[in-house]
Amino acid sequence: FLSLVAEFCCGFFVILILGNFWFLAVLYLLWLYLDWETPCAGGRRSQWVRSWTVWKYFREYFPIHLIKTSELNPNHNYLLGFHPHGVLVAGAFGNFCTDSPFKNLFPGLTPYLHIMPIWFACPFFREYIMSAGMVSASKESVSYVLNNEGGGHASVIVIGGAEEALNAHPGSLTLNILKRKGFIKMALKHGAHLVPVFSFGENELFKQVANPKGSWLRNVQEKLQKIMGFALPLFHARGVFQYSFGLIPYRQPIHTVVGSPIPVKQNLNPTTEEIDQLHALYLQKLKKLFEEHKSNYGIPEHKSLIFE
Repeated sequence: FLSLVAEFCCGFFVILILGNFWFLAVLYLLWLYLDWETPCAGGRRSQWVRSWTVWKYFREYFPIHLIKTSELNPNHNYLLGFHPHGVLVAGAFGNFCTDSPFKNLFPGLTPYLHIMPIWFACPFFREYIMSAGMVSASKESVSYVLNNEGGGHASVIVIGGAEEALNAHPGSLTLNILKRKGFIKMALKHGAHLVPVFSFGENELFKQVANPKGSWLRNVQEKLQKIMGFALPLFHARGVFQYSFGLIPYRQPIHTVVGSPIPVKQNLNPTTEEIDQLHALYLQKLKKLFEEHKSNYGIPEHKSLIFE
C-alpha cells in the first residue's frame, strides 16, 4: 500500500517537472532541502490526518485490536519492539499511526513509528507519512524521540525489518531477531524501558509465493533487499468482488498485544556483555508474552516462536 501511494506521489512530481508547473517542482525541491532533517527530528504529525474517517474503516476491515497487558507510566520513555513484520505491517500502522485506542489505553504517551529512511526521500509522500506520525528509523531519529526529558514518548520499531517480510507466510512464527541488537543498545543509552509487542494475525493477511531459504527466488529477493533496502515478497490475497486472487488483504483479525515494560537503567557506554544480557531478557519476555496469549488467538499449543 505504501509503495503504491509512494509511486503515485513520485509520478505526480514528474508530471509537475514535465508539465507547465515546473516552477512548483523547483519550489518543492527547495522545501525538501530545507526540511530534509525533519524525519529525524520527531517528524511533523497532524491530528487531522491521523483522525481521517478512512482509518476507522481500515481498522474495522480486518479488524485491528490493541490489547493492553500492563500500565506504561507516561513519566518514562519507551522503546516498543513490534513483531512480526508481516507483508503490510497493518497492526503497527493501524494502532500507532491513526487515531486508534492507543491514546485511551496509554494516556500521556505519544507513539512514533520508525520506518526506513528511504521513504522520506519520496516527494510529497514524505509529508503524508510524517503527518501520520512516522519518522525515520535512523539512530539520530530514535535518539531524538527517546531524549525527551519529560518522558511520554514511545519509539515503535519493527525489529525484524524488511528481511522478516520474506518469512511472512500464514502460520509462520519465525522472527529475525537474534542478530538485531541495535535497539537494545539504543534503549540502554537513553534509559528507555523496553516493551515487547506481538501482533497476532499479521502474517495471515496475504499468501506469499513459496520462497524457502536456499531457493532461487529467496536468493534473488535477499540480494535485491540488500541493494534497495526493502524486501520484495511475491504475495497475493483477494480481489474486490471475489476471494480467489487480488492484492487486497484477507479479512483476518489482528490482535496487537502490548507486553509489560522491562525497566532499563541508562548506560551511555554499554558493553557487549550488557547488551547481550538485556537482549536475552527481551527474547525471554517476548516469548513469554506470546505463550501467554497464543491460545486466545488460534495458535496451537505445540507451536512456539522461532528466533533466527
